[in-house]
Amino acid sequence: MDIRPSPISGTWYSANPDALAEQLDGFLNAAEPAVPSGELMGVIVPHAGHRYSGAVAAKAFRLMRGLVPEIVAVVSPMHTLAPDRLATSGHDAYQTPLGTIPVDTQAVRALNAALEKRSGPLLFPLRNDREHSLEIELPFLQRVLGEFRLLPVMILDQQESTAQMLGSALAEVLAGRKALLVGSSDLSHFNPDATARGLDSEMMRRIAAFDPLAVIHAEDENAAFACGRAAIAAVLWAAKELGANLVTPVAYANSGDVTGDRSSVVGYGAAAIWRHGAA
Repeated sequence: MDIRPSPISGTWYSANPDALAEQLDGFLNAAEPAVPSGELMGVIVPHAGHRYSGAVAAKAFRLMRGLVPEIVAVVSPMHTLAPDRLATSGHDAYQTPLGTIPVDTQAVRALNAALEKRSGPLLFPLRNDREHSLEIELPFLQRVLGEFRLLPVMILDQQESTAQMLGSALAEVLAGRKALLVGSSDLSHFNPDATARGLDSEMMRRIAAFDPLAVIHAEDENAAFACGRAAIAAVLWAAKELGANLVTPVAYANSGDVTGDRSSVVGYGAAAIWRHGAA
């Protein structure tokens, strides 16, 4: 099997499997998110190093305990240049200290076909990429779900058209399957604490309103910021097409809450996406 080696293990999170499992369990066991009635269809989570945003992410990931999805689609931004607007892994599996996660290559092919049908960009297969924002979510998923197959998508283009096409294509591919969606994004970057909280509150309001278009346009309106705005929006569009009807914010913090330095912070928010009232 062709396995993507981790470029961030040992820096963004522990390279020691026992230490990593202990840290993740600590975050998860301390998380007590409110759980509405319904079916969990996905989460929005931050992607900083576990030390900084792990406690926030855990409040969303804990909601997955007991679920047995066959596939998890993780949608993240691309922080470096790529040859096309959308990318996926060119490997057969991802490696973390907790083991390997197989890429669902059949789902990747199906997603490409669904994007092509919409005249959208295809998924460029990246090898040995260094993108942290997708990988950082994988140890949490391994700890709460155990085994699953992964549909990895990285977005370079943050525009509405790409995000909406991707969301619709994801819904088509995941329809009828036991699937979960994960949107990876941090919020505002490098503002004073008070400014960050105002901006992040507005972004979380737009996410909670289940309004992917408002999420996309927040930065253009100077109202809020998310480095993965297209990832959030694509996941919201996909979940809505799959029957979700409720988004609940579950946690917020910023880097100043961890470091004590509130002069320049990065915001972290988490939310859960539900089919409310489902059996």
